[in-house]
Amino acid sequence: MAIKQTGKKTYKTMQGKPIDMDLLRKRNELTPAVGNAKVNARGDELGPGGKIAKKREEVLADYYRDNPTSVPDKVETAPQPVQKDEPVQQEVVETAEEDADWVEDKDGNFIKKEQ
Repeated sequence: MAIKQTGKKTYKTMQGKPIDMDLLRKRNELTPAVGNAKVNARGDELGPGGKIAKKREEVLADYYRDNPTSVPDKVETAPQPVQKDEPVQQEVVETAEEDADWVEDKDGNFIKKEQ
């Protein structure tokens, strides 16, 4: 089977002119962003004179080092669809009656109830 290749993402303006958004992003990657964020369009931190002080990769590495819980430990996969031929298993929910086999002693420990 042939792999479908994605082409350029072009849009047409209201006046009918084609615009290639990917080319526009690449062309303006090093242009300083508008506002007071002191970054360029790529995400690099800019120093005095518009020089790159910290590259985007360094900024991200610093962030993830300082915030270790922001990165998931494992990648979750999408749930697999259930086949029509397979029986669906129901989850068993424990009730309080099943837990009645255990009783609390005077120290607050739970022990098996004597029969």
